[in-house]
Amino acid sequence: MGALRRAALALAALLGERAPGRGGHRAGPGDAGQDAAELWGCSGRGVSLAVLEVHVGTSLVLSVEGQQAVLPVWYSSRSQQEPYITWMLNKKPAPFQILSVMSGVVKVEETDLKSRVGFLHPIETRNISLLINATREQDSGQYMCTVNVVDDTIRNVGLINLTVLVPPATPTCQLHGNAVVGANVTLSCSSRKGKPSPMYQWQREPPTLQVFFPPAQDRAKGTLKLTNLSLEMSGVYVCRAENQAGSENCSIVLEVQSTSTKAVIAGAVLGSLGALATIIFFAQKFVGYRRKKRDSQEEGANEIKEDAVAPKTPSWPRRPASDTLSKTSTLSSIAGTRQGYGARAPSDTASILTSTGSYRGPPPRAGARPPNLSPPAANGTPRRRPEPPAAGALPPSSLARAGAVPVMVPAQSRAGSLV
Repeated sequence: MGALRRAALALAALLGERAPGRGGHRAGPGDAGQDAAELWGCSGRGVSLAVLEVHVGTSLVLSVEGQQAVLPVWYSSRSQQEPYITWMLNKKPAPFQILSVMSGVVKVEETDLKSRVGFLHPIETRNISLLINATREQDSGQYMCTVNVVDDTIRNVGLINLTVLVPPATPTCQLHGNAVVGANVTLSCSSRKGKPSPMYQWQREPPTLQVFFPPAQDRAKGTLKLTNLSLEMSGVYVCRAENQAGSENCSIVLEVQSTSTKAVIAGAVLGSLGALATIIFFAQKFVGYRRKKRDSQEEGANEIKEDAVAPKTPSWPRRPASDTLSKTSTLSSIAGTRQGYGARAPSDTASILTSTGSYRGPPPRAGARPPNLSPPAANGTPRRRPEPPAAGALPPSSLARAGAVPVMVPAQSRAGSLV
């Protein structure tokens, strides 16, 4: 039985090389296997013309997200009946049908693939490869193709695994630590997506090109450890995240600073703040002194000084208006004619009211020495001593009997204030 089968396979291969294939094209190695399968039936009773076989181009298909994916499948059969073809995606929780062909009519099922899936070739060519446009990560899985022919005794299935690769997203670069001379820092790089998980590579950009290796660099985690920093290690560091689908970059600028520079900057800032506070303090003191001095000058200019004692209230009783008027007329007649200032006779009125308006009391009696009273000073300037009353002036008692009223005449200082 084994020798007979080997002979049949050799005859089919020979026929495939010399005779044209079905559909007007030259048969290939796949057609040779197909002819051999069709010449030998599974029952072992002889040659059958109704033998079906499904061929799979590859068991694994890789595609990049957003690109097309082709799942290569074709079948061979001597039957002239129309096949019944189904494509299914085997994913959890249960497999579901994508599309089917029955009686030459293609039906696309309601799935996420409906607007992006179809056959690559016409069904009549028996090439039933599946085409998926704009692949997505969730399209990954095991695809199953089933072909059934009415008068065939064999039912065959083809399986293909699809893996959709996702390029890395633009990574994020970060600096961890204080970049000063002698310190240690860590540069990190991470991408939020990518299938398979991206690997990371750090390097320093020109003019000082430098590539890093483990243990300083962890390609899986995307970290780079820099120890014992120096000023020469300043520069631009670039991280590249890459996988089979593509790559993306990010960069970070490392500026190593010396500790002395930072101390000088901190001292300058503190010194400036201290100087500013001192200036503000003395400015406030100066402004307060000027304001206080101005207020004291204004108070001195507005102050009214009293240099004399107010006159006493007269002790004589008030007379009726008619009597006062008659005695006032008598006083006017006694006064007589006006004389010059130097030759005026002394009077009791002058003894009562001085030039400054102060009350000086009654004139001294005959034979008594008048008191030596000095007039007070006004605004720092001594006043002139008033002249003694002239002889022959009327005494206060006569003026009081005549009904005269004492009047206080205010004096005016040189500064213009009343005293």
